[in-house]
Amino acid sequence: MNLRLKGLLEKVRSGEVDIADAMKELKNLPFDDLGFAKIDHHRPLRTGFPEVIFCEGKSPEQIYKIAKSLKKSGGLILATKADEQAFEAIKKAAPDAKYHPDARMVVFEEDNIPKIGDVLVVTGGTSDIKVAEEAVVTAESMGSCVERVYDVGVAGIHRLFAHKEKLKTARVIVAVAGMEGALPSIIGGLVSCPVIAVPTSVGYGASFGGLAALLAMMNSCAPGVAVVNIDNGFGAGYMAALINRMDRQVASKSRQRGRTDV
Repeated sequence: MNLRLKGLLEKVRSGEVDIADAMKELKNLPFDDLGFAKIDHHRPLRTGFPEVIFCEGKSPEQIYKIAKSLKKSGGLILATKADEQAFEAIKKAAPDAKYHPDARMVVFEEDNIPKIGDVLVVTGGTSDIKVAEEAVVTAESMGSCVERVYDVGVAGIHRLFAHKEKLKTARVIVAVAGMEGALPSIIGGLVSCPVIAVPTSVGYGASFGGLAALLAMMNSCAPGVAVVNIDNGFGAGYMAALINRMDRQVASKSRQRGRTDV
């Protein structure tokens, strides 16, 4: 539950806040209108995860004000495509925020989210790591245990096969690759779990900034492969964490039904 709402309800129950004041506070729950942005404080209640700050195109002052508003709800602040200036702006609102330079992400966690597994993030080459790290940080922030297997592309396929046990035990795999984008198809033909393919803009001229990898992944003949947009590590990490979480929830409900039926 949104920590801001939970705290308010606790105060109403204890008598610390009366209903009239609580109603005034709830007016700001759907969103906080900053003029240049409307912060969706209701999102954690709908989706289980708060709004994320996309930093590109925003001034440091705008980023600071958004982060300050998000911090009111407690829990988590996550910012993508962030540079050092964005990090400093967020630190003004959340001094304990951490910067992940490879992922270009800023994370502030008020509470340690329990981690469940297992998400595996795989890259074709070293040049794909920045996009992969965006997926890693996102999935970890959403409560997933994440392992990395980097630089195992099809040019040296034996490097991938050396990690076959990790591939087989993963609940969901994020496969990040540029060039011709063949890695997700190879992995999809080896595993029984969902594979999320991430095309990157890494490659020579005919790769068209990742378009060649995107089209190749969308035309994969391996079933069980889904594709996000070019360089969208955040989207892949988010989806991987959702699958990971739902998989555990389904298993837990199945066990509960089993005990009830006995």
